[in-house]
Amino acid sequence: MSEPQRFIPVYRPWIDEREAEAARRPILSGWVTMGPEVEAFEKEFAAYTGAHHACAVSSCTTALHLGLLAVGVGPGSEVITVSHTFIATANSVRFCLATPVFVDIQPDTFNMDPDLIEQAITPRTKAILCVHQIGMPCDMKAILAVAKRHSLPVVEDAACGIGSEILCNGEWDKIGKPHGDVCCFSFHPRKLLTTGDGGMITTSNAAWDERFRRLRHHGMNVTTTVRHQARRVIFESYPETAFNYRMTDIQAAVGREQLKRLPDLIRQRRLMAERYRGKLEGIPGLKAPREPAWARSNWQSYCVRLSEDLDQQQVMQQLLDKGVATRRGIMCIHREQAYADLPCRWPLRESESAQEHCVLLPLYHQMTERDQDYVVEQLAKVVAMAPAR
Repeated sequence: MSEPQRFIPVYRPWIDEREAEAARRPILSGWVTMGPEVEAFEKEFAAYTGAHHACAVSSCTTALHLGLLAVGVGPGSEVITVSHTFIATANSVRFCLATPVFVDIQPDTFNMDPDLIEQAITPRTKAILCVHQIGMPCDMKAILAVAKRHSLPVVEDAACGIGSEILCNGEWDKIGKPHGDVCCFSFHPRKLLTTGDGGMITTSNAAWDERFRRLRHHGMNVTTTVRHQARRVIFESYPETAFNYRMTDIQAAVGREQLKRLPDLIRQRRLMAERYRGKLEGIPGLKAPREPAWARSNWQSYCVRLSEDLDQQQVMQQLLDKGVATRRGIMCIHREQAYADLPCRWPLRESESAQEHCVLLPLYHQMTERDQDYVVEQLAKVVAMAPAR
């Protein structure tokens, strides 16, 4: 009987009995919705990132929605962002009844090109929404310089960015401090820190943080914790229409345990990324990613670029046939049917090229050196045998 073929997934979350035990606390306490575990998670997350305030929500999409509302985005507004990102980025703009305006990316970092922002600014522009794509930090210094000149707030989509760092005034700051006005994170299972799903908003603005807390909880003017601990009857009020964007205490308990793992997880991923780079360099038809001198990625994903004469889908299929799962380059929102009615104001060549010629390789904490070697070996074989298009 032949041995079963090896299968290497793109990602596998690092969770075990510690998270299961953490989830027992709120389950057995009887308080399973937003409560003391959420409050503790927020404080610990703020301490980790260096943020003044952190507010837990149900997803990064809802975090972005609340962040954009707080900085003044509303009906008729325009928000400058990128098409080269998950569709939730643009959806959050449309949730505000505003219009996303796409600019192109830098080919090396896959992030917003700061040199293209100014041409996109109009009297209707109310914010810049940048994305720390696949964990690689944006050029925040350049983006913030443009924003300051035009008095525009900056919202950071750091869905993939937990643990990534940028060099700021000679010191390494974590993404989420934040460097813009609001920073939003995802805790989806494909992210380094997962709560099954969920999100977090960090800011230095206390008034915005208070508003996030009201808006996530139907606009209620009294928190559940305050009402629960009160020794007198409190009648809450609802001064504005809002949302159910809460995180549960079960999720937060898992998140607190995941936060303890994060330093080891990031240290390991950086070693693995460096190992990938060393083994991939010199293989014709491939270009390995590199960090700018001012950035430290968490390597949420490891993205290699194929030469233009290689067929991306064919390469991915042949790898899958050998038991290696991959994902295509990051999507371009302007190419999706949901945004067909939104005309692009200028070409997005680098965004489209990245989607068409990039492949995300497997990378996860439990991955062994033998697994990595197998991925590189199979990729080199597929690339070498692939016919020119």
